[in-house]
Parts: sequence; C-alpha cells; structure tokens
Amino acid sequence: MQRGARCLKRVAAALGMALAVAGCARLAAVDSNALWKIVDLRCVPSQRATGTPGQCTVVDLDKRYAILKDIVGRSQYLLIPTDRVSGIESPLVLAPHAPNYWSDAWTSRSYVTRSVKRTLADNQLGLEINSQFRRTQNQLHIHIDCMRGDISEALAQHAKDAPGTWHWDTLNGSRYRIMRVTSIGGASDPFRIVARDNPNADAMAMQTILVTGAGPSAEKDGWLVVNSGLDADNGSGSAEGLLDHACHVADAS
Repeated sequence: MQRGARCLKRVAAALGMALAVAGCARLAAVDSNALWKIVDLRCVPSQRATGTPGQCTVVDLDKRYAILKDIVGRSQYLLIPTDRVSGIESPLVLAPHAPNYWSDAWTSRSYVTRSVKRTLADNQLGLEINSQFRRTQNQLHIHIDCMRGDISEALAQHAKDAPGTWHWDTLNGSRYRIMRVTSIGGASDPFRIVARDNPNADAMAMQTILVTGAGPSAEKDGWLVVNSGLDADNGSGSAEGLLDHACHVADAS
C-alpha cells in the first residue's frame, strides 16, 4: 500500500511538472510579460524561500539575474534580470551601477556546453539581444547559445582586428558592424559601446547586439561585438539568426 502511494505521488509530481512546462510554453506564446512572470513570481520567490531556483536553472539574487532554459532549442538559455528592465532601449542598462549582464551571460555559457555534453570553443558560442521591434517579450533577456558554423567562419576574418574599431560586413544577408574588444565589462560593456553612437532610447530600441569569442579563447583572443539596427542601410533588428538553436556545431566537434 505504501509503495503504491509513493508511486502515485511520483506520477502526480511528474504530471504536475509536465503541466507547468506546458503552461509556460503557452504563457510565452500569448503573454509578452511571460518571462518576467516566470522569474518574478516563480524563480525569485523559490530562491528566497527554499534556496532553489524553481523553474529557472539559477537565480543570483546578489547579481540580480536568473538563467532560464528556453523552450526553443536543445541548448538555448536566457539571462533575465530579476529587476524590471524592458529591453535594450531601457536607460537602466546604462545606469552607472547597472549589472554587467553581458559578462554574467558569458559566464553562463557553461550551461550550453553542459546541455550538448561537448566542450565548445568560445568562437562557437554566442550571446544575443533583439531590438525592441524584433522581440516577443518585454523583459530584457540575452540569448545564450551556439553560433552557426558558417557565421563563425565569416567572423574569423575579424579575429585580429585592432580593438575598438568598427568594421562593416554582410552576415546572413544583412549589414552588421563588428568590433573586436578585449573586455566586455566596464566601459567595454556592449550596451555602452553601441550606445556611443545611439545616445537615446529611441535609437537604442532599433539595435541588435551579438557577442562571440574572437577566437577559441576569448580571454586570449578577445570578443567580437556584432551590431546592426533597423536604421542602418540593409540593417537588421535581430541577430538571433546568427545563432544555431539546434547547435549543429556540437555534433561536428
């Protein structure tokens, strides 16, 4: 009898988890605040109450971000602030003491490699944020996933660019500018780099940013900040297409 009761409890728990995941998928499809609700109403309260992140992979209350496995793709994760931040256009990302979301997202690339059970080079991994007009969610989120192999190959010609200078290139049919940097923190935070030429919220709202390793080791080779905007000639408001949510590069490694 006790064994049967335990079995029923396990089945009920599994069913509850499946319904919760399905519910999140439906919520994200119809609610532009779905990510915020998951983090603010589920993950953060769970972390505070039990020390576990609930539906999230991790919640860092001190650094004010959560990592959530995206429902799309085998290895895609999202970094989501635990503060209410609308997106790339928000002045909060440029505030003097704003969290360094890009550095935290880069550190979190380890969740991608764990998902595919392969060690990937830093130029095979990427971070991306969409413009205000090419996103479905109104809470800032940075995509963390594998790079498309052909895009990594195209970007290889910029691996030795002098740091701090923009170079234009065509990627996936759209025009992007690429800058190699030796840090993605402080003054070299990608939000701050792009904001130098887009000094107001309206201009930032049209921008998309991708960050990837300039070479196999970003610590040695630096990073590439890839930027385009809806206001650029043949520009794009999304660089998400430069990522590969199927992570084919892991199968080739």
